[in-house]
Amino acid sequence: MEILLAKSAGFCFGVQRAVDTAYEHADEENVYTYGQIIHNEEVVGDLTKHGVQVIDSDDELLEIKDSKVIIRSHGAEKRIYDILEAGGNTVIDATCPFVKKIHNIVREEGQKGNTVVIIGDSSHPEVKGIVGWCVEPPVVIGSEEEAEAFVRKYIDGEVKTADNISIVSQTTFNYRKFNYIVDIIRNKLYNVTAYKTICNATSVRQREAQEIASKVDAMIVIGGRNSSNTQKLYEISKKAVSYTHLRAHETDSYLVCRLLLEKKKTNTQRRAHETTEQYTLRHIHM
Repeated sequence: MEILLAKSAGFCFGVQRAVDTAYEHADEENVYTYGQIIHNEEVVGDLTKHGVQVIDSDDELLEIKDSKVIIRSHGAEKRIYDILEAGGNTVIDATCPFVKKIHNIVREEGQKGNTVVIIGDSSHPEVKGIVGWCVEPPVVIGSEEEAEAFVRKYIDGEVKTADNISIVSQTTFNYRKFNYIVDIIRNKLYNVTAYKTICNATSVRQREAQEIASKVDAMIVIGGRNSSNTQKLYEISKKAVSYTHLRAHETDSYLVCRLLLEKKKTNTQRRAHETTEQYTLRHIHM
Protein backbone atom coordinates (compact mmCIF):
# COMPACT_ATOMS: atom_id res chain seq x y z
CA MET A 1 0.00 0.00 0.00
CA GLU A 2 1.36 3.41 -0.96
CA ILE A 3 1.09 6.21 1.60
CA LEU A 4 1.40 9.81 0.43
CA LEU A 5 2.06 12.74 2.74
CA ALA A 6 0.71 16.11 1.63
CA LYS A 7 3.45 18.64 0.92
CA SER A 8 1.69 21.30 2.99
CA ALA A 9 1.26 19.09 6.07
CA GLY A 10 2.17 20.49 9.47
CA PHE A 11 1.97 23.81 11.30
CA CYS A 12 1.22 26.99 9.39
CA PHE A 13 3.29 30.12 10.12
CA GLY A 14 0.82 31.69 12.56
CA VAL A 15 0.31 28.55 14.62
CA GLN A 16 4.03 27.74 14.72
CA ARG A 17 4.70 31.27 15.94
CA ALA A 18 2.13 30.93 18.73
CA VAL A 19 3.35 27.50 19.82
CA ASP A 20 6.97 28.69 19.83
CA THR A 21 5.94 31.67 21.95
CA ALA A 22 4.25 29.39 24.48
CA TYR A 23 7.30 27.14 24.74
CA GLU A 24 9.57 30.15 25.18
CA HIS A 25 7.69 30.88 28.42
CA ALA A 26 7.22 27.27 29.53
CA ASP A 27 8.49 26.42 33.03
CA GLU A 28 8.17 30.08 34.08
CA GLU A 29 5.85 31.06 36.92
CA ASN A 30 2.27 32.23 36.37
CA VAL A 31 2.04 31.69 32.62
CA TYR A 32 -1.33 31.26 30.94
CA THR A 33 -2.80 31.08 27.47
CA TYR A 34 -6.16 32.65 26.71
CA GLY A 35 -7.91 29.54 25.45
CA GLN A 36 -5.97 26.57 24.12
CA ILE A 37 -2.89 27.81 22.25
CA ILE A 38 -3.82 25.37 19.49
CA HIS A 39 -6.54 22.80 18.75
CA ASN A 40 -4.10 19.95 19.31
CA GLU A 41 -4.43 17.82 22.43
CA GLU A 42 -0.84 16.61 22.44
CA VAL A 43 0.72 20.07 22.29
CA VAL A 44 -1.67 21.51 24.88
CA GLY A 45 -1.01 18.55 27.17
CA ASP A 46 2.74 18.93 26.86
CA LEU A 47 2.57 22.66 27.62
CA THR A 48 0.44 21.94 30.68
CA LYS A 49 3.18 19.62 31.96
CA HIS A 50 5.55 22.59 31.67
CA GLY A 51 3.32 24.86 33.72
CA VAL A 52 1.47 26.72 30.96
CA GLN A 53 -2.14 26.89 32.14
CA VAL A 54 -5.25 27.54 30.04
CA ILE A 55 -7.84 30.24 30.77
CA ASP A 56 -11.18 28.78 29.71
CA SER A 57 -13.74 31.32 30.92
CA ASP A 58 -14.37 34.96 31.71
CA ASP A 59 -14.59 34.09 35.40
CA GLU A 60 -11.08 32.65 35.28
CA LEU A 61 -9.92 35.63 33.25
CA LEU A 62 -11.03 38.08 35.93
CA GLU A 63 -9.15 36.15 38.60
CA ILE A 64 -5.78 36.27 36.82
CA LYS A 65 -3.53 38.96 38.30
CA ASP A 66 0.11 39.93 37.78
CA SER A 67 0.75 37.05 35.39
CA LYS A 68 1.89 36.47 31.81
CA VAL A 69 -0.98 35.72 29.44
CA ILE A 70 -0.38 34.58 25.87
CA ILE A 71 -3.02 35.44 23.27
CA ARG A 72 -3.27 32.51 20.87
CA SER A 73 -3.05 32.70 17.08
CA HIS A 74 -6.86 33.03 16.80
CA GLY A 75 -6.60 36.41 18.47
CA ALA A 76 -9.06 37.80 21.00
CA GLU A 77 -11.59 40.59 21.46
CA LYS A 78 -10.29 44.00 22.45
CA ARG A 79 -12.08 43.73 25.81
CA ILE A 80 -9.89 40.72 26.69
CA TYR A 81 -6.77 42.85 26.37
CA ASP A 82 -8.41 45.56 28.49
CA ILE A 83 -9.35 43.11 31.26
CA LEU A 84 -5.89 41.55 31.35
CA GLU A 85 -4.10 44.89 31.44
CA ALA A 86 -6.42 46.15 34.17
CA GLY A 87 -5.37 43.14 36.24
CA GLY A 88 -1.71 44.06 36.01
CA ASN A 89 -0.95 41.22 33.63
CA THR A 90 1.66 41.16 30.89
CA VAL A 91 -0.06 40.41 27.60
CA ILE A 92 2.06 38.42 25.15
CA ASP A 93 0.30 38.77 21.82
CA ALA A 94 0.79 35.72 19.58
CA THR A 95 -2.15 36.59 17.34
CA CYS A 96 -1.46 35.48 13.79
CA PRO A 97 -0.41 38.54 11.75
CA PHE A 98 -3.05 37.68 9.15
CA VAL A 99 -5.75 37.70 11.84
CA LYS A 100 -4.39 40.95 13.28
CA LYS A 101 -4.70 42.44 9.80
CA ILE A 102 -8.43 41.65 9.86
CA HIS A 103 -8.78 43.32 13.26
CA ASN A 104 -7.27 46.47 11.77
CA ILE A 105 -9.50 46.33 8.69
CA VAL A 106 -12.79 46.00 10.59
CA ARG A 107 -11.81 48.75 13.03
CA GLU A 108 -10.82 51.15 10.23
CA GLU A 109 -13.87 50.34 8.09
CA GLY A 110 -16.12 50.84 11.09
CA GLN A 111 -14.52 54.20 11.83
CA LYS A 112 -15.39 55.22 8.26
CA GLY A 113 -19.02 54.43 9.00
CA ASN A 114 -19.16 51.34 6.80
CA THR A 115 -21.15 48.22 7.61
CA VAL A 116 -18.83 45.29 8.31
CA VAL A 117 -19.80 41.79 7.16
CA ILE A 118 -17.76 38.90 8.53
CA ILE A 119 -17.96 35.61 6.67
CA GLY A 120 -17.22 32.75 9.00
CA ASP A 121 -18.40 30.58 11.87
CA SER A 122 -19.89 32.86 14.53
CA SER A 123 -18.97 30.39 17.29
CA HIS A 124 -15.30 30.18 16.30
CA PRO A 125 -12.79 32.00 18.57
CA GLU A 126 -11.23 33.82 15.61
CA VAL A 127 -14.57 35.23 14.48
CA LYS A 128 -15.48 36.22 18.04
CA GLY A 129 -12.18 38.05 18.22
CA ILE A 130 -12.85 39.87 14.94
CA VAL A 131 -16.31 40.90 16.12
CA GLY A 132 -14.68 42.31 19.24
CA TRP A 133 -12.64 44.80 17.20
CA CYS A 134 -15.62 46.19 15.26
CA VAL A 135 -16.78 49.73 16.02
CA GLU A 136 -20.44 48.80 15.54
CA PRO A 137 -22.09 45.35 15.67
CA PRO A 138 -21.18 43.55 12.43
CA VAL A 139 -23.17 41.09 10.32
CA VAL A 140 -21.80 37.54 10.60
CA ILE A 141 -22.64 35.15 7.77
CA GLY A 142 -21.64 31.51 7.76
CA SER A 143 -23.42 30.05 4.75
CA GLU A 144 -24.96 30.83 1.38
CA GLU A 145 -28.40 30.43 2.96
CA GLU A 146 -27.57 33.06 5.57
CA ALA A 147 -26.29 35.35 2.82
CA GLU A 148 -29.57 34.96 0.91
CA ALA A 149 -31.53 35.70 4.09
CA PHE A 150 -29.44 38.81 4.77
CA VAL A 151 -30.03 40.11 1.25
CA ARG A 152 -33.79 39.46 1.47
CA LYS A 153 -34.05 41.28 4.78
CA TYR A 154 -32.10 44.20 3.32
CA ILE A 155 -34.40 44.42 0.29
CA ASP A 156 -37.49 44.16 2.51
CA GLY A 157 -36.16 46.91 4.75
CA GLU A 158 -35.80 44.67 7.79
CA VAL A 159 -32.06 45.25 7.90
CA LYS A 160 -30.39 48.61 7.40
CA THR A 161 -26.78 49.05 6.39
CA ALA A 162 -24.48 51.96 5.73
CA ASP A 163 -23.97 53.18 2.16
CA ASN A 164 -20.84 51.04 1.93
CA ILE A 165 -20.40 47.41 2.92
CA SER A 166 -16.98 45.96 3.77
CA ILE A 167 -16.58 42.17 3.78
CA VAL A 168 -13.85 40.17 5.51
CA SER A 169 -13.52 36.46 6.10
CA GLN A 170 -12.37 34.09 8.80
CA THR A 171 -8.83 33.11 7.72
CA THR A 172 -9.70 29.41 7.57
CA PHE A 173 -12.96 29.74 5.65
CA ASN A 174 -13.49 27.68 2.50
CA TYR A 175 -12.26 29.81 -0.40
CA ARG A 176 -14.93 28.74 -2.92
CA LYS A 177 -17.70 29.13 -0.38
CA PHE A 178 -16.44 32.62 0.43
CA ASN A 179 -16.63 33.62 -3.25
CA TYR A 180 -20.17 32.23 -3.57
CA ILE A 181 -21.33 34.24 -0.55
CA VAL A 182 -19.67 37.44 -1.79
CA ASP A 183 -21.35 37.00 -5.18
CA ILE A 184 -24.77 36.64 -3.53
CA ILE A 185 -24.29 39.93 -1.69
CA ARG A 186 -22.76 41.80 -4.63
CA ASN A 187 -25.52 40.73 -7.01
CA LYS A 188 -28.15 42.51 -4.90
CA LEU A 189 -26.37 45.23 -2.95
CA TYR A 190 -24.27 48.21 -4.01
CA ASN A 191 -20.89 49.57 -2.91
CA VAL A 192 -19.60 46.24 -1.65
CA THR A 193 -15.87 45.81 -1.00
CA ALA A 194 -14.59 42.31 -0.24
CA TYR A 195 -11.17 41.96 1.35
CA LYS A 196 -9.21 38.78 0.67
CA THR A 197 -8.43 37.68 4.20
CA ILE A 198 -8.39 33.89 3.83
CA CYS A 199 -4.88 32.75 4.77
CA ASN A 200 -2.84 31.54 1.83
CA ALA A 201 -1.71 28.50 3.83
CA THR A 202 -5.36 27.56 4.32
CA SER A 203 -6.11 27.96 0.59
CA VAL A 204 -3.08 25.86 -0.36
CA ARG A 205 -4.04 23.06 2.02
CA GLN A 206 -7.65 23.02 0.90
CA ARG A 207 -6.70 22.91 -2.78
CA GLU A 208 -4.16 20.17 -2.16
CA ALA A 209 -6.65 18.12 -0.16
CA GLN A 210 -9.22 18.38 -2.95
CA GLU A 211 -6.69 17.53 -5.63
CA ILE A 212 -5.23 14.49 -3.88
CA ALA A 213 -8.56 13.17 -2.60
CA SER A 214 -9.74 12.90 -6.19
CA LYS A 215 -6.88 10.52 -6.97
CA VAL A 216 -6.73 8.15 -3.99
CA ASP A 217 -8.78 5.34 -2.45
CA ALA A 218 -8.74 6.69 1.08
CA MET A 219 -7.81 9.77 3.09
CA ILE A 220 -6.70 10.18 6.69
CA VAL A 221 -7.06 13.72 8.02
CA ILE A 222 -4.87 14.15 11.11
CA GLY A 223 -5.64 16.97 13.51
CA GLY A 224 -7.61 18.17 16.52
CA ARG A 225 -11.32 17.42 16.33
CA ASN A 226 -12.14 20.92 17.57
CA SER A 227 -10.06 22.55 14.85
CA SER A 228 -11.84 24.51 12.13
CA ASN A 229 -8.94 23.76 9.78
CA THR A 230 -9.21 20.03 10.36
CA GLN A 231 -12.98 19.98 9.91
CA LYS A 232 -12.83 21.84 6.61
CA LEU A 233 -10.10 19.56 5.23
CA TYR A 234 -12.16 16.56 6.31
CA GLU A 235 -15.28 17.91 4.59
CA ILE A 236 -13.37 18.66 1.38
CA SER A 237 -11.75 15.22 1.38
CA LYS A 238 -15.00 13.43 2.21
CA LYS A 239 -16.72 14.92 -0.84
CA ALA A 240 -14.04 13.48 -3.12
CA VAL A 241 -13.45 10.11 -1.47
CA SER A 242 -16.02 8.46 0.80
CA TYR A 243 -13.38 6.49 2.70
CA THR A 244 -12.10 9.49 4.65
CA HIS A 245 -11.18 9.30 8.33
CA LEU A 246 -10.51 12.05 10.87
CA ARG A 247 -7.93 11.12 13.49
CA ALA A 248 -6.36 13.16 16.28
CA HIS A 249 -3.42 10.90 17.16
CA GLU A 250 -0.84 8.77 15.42
CA THR A 251 -2.15 5.62 17.17
CA ASP A 252 -5.61 6.23 15.70
CA SER A 253 -4.10 6.62 12.24
CA TYR A 254 -2.12 3.42 12.70
CA LEU A 255 -5.34 1.49 13.31
CA VAL A 256 -6.93 3.00 10.22
CA CYS A 257 -3.91 2.02 8.12
CA ARG A 258 -4.20 -1.56 9.39
CA LEU A 259 -7.87 -1.56 8.47
CA LEU A 260 -7.01 -0.33 5.00
CA LEU A 261 -4.52 -3.15 4.60
CA GLU A 262 -7.19 -5.65 5.51
CA LYS A 263 -9.46 -4.11 2.92
CA LYS A 264 -6.57 -4.31 0.45
CA LYS A 265 -6.75 -0.66 -0.45
CA THR A 266 -4.00 0.34 -2.81
CA ASN A 267 -3.35 4.01 -2.24
CA THR A 268 -3.78 6.06 0.94
CA GLN A 269 -3.28 9.78 1.43
CA ARG A 270 -2.37 11.32 4.78
CA ARG A 271 -3.75 14.84 4.79
CA ALA A 272 -2.50 16.68 7.89
CA HIS A 273 -3.71 20.19 8.63
CA GLU A 274 -1.79 23.21 9.80
CA THR A 275 -2.16 22.57 13.52
CA THR A 276 -0.67 19.09 13.47
CA GLU A 277 3.00 19.12 14.38
CA GLN A 278 5.67 17.15 12.59
CA TYR A 279 6.15 14.94 15.67
CA THR A 280 2.73 13.39 15.12
CA LEU A 281 3.33 12.96 11.40
CA ARG A 282 6.64 11.17 11.95
CA HIS A 283 5.06 8.68 14.37
CA ILE A 284 2.45 7.22 12.07
CA HIS A 285 3.67 3.70 11.30
CA MET A 286 2.53 0.87 9.10
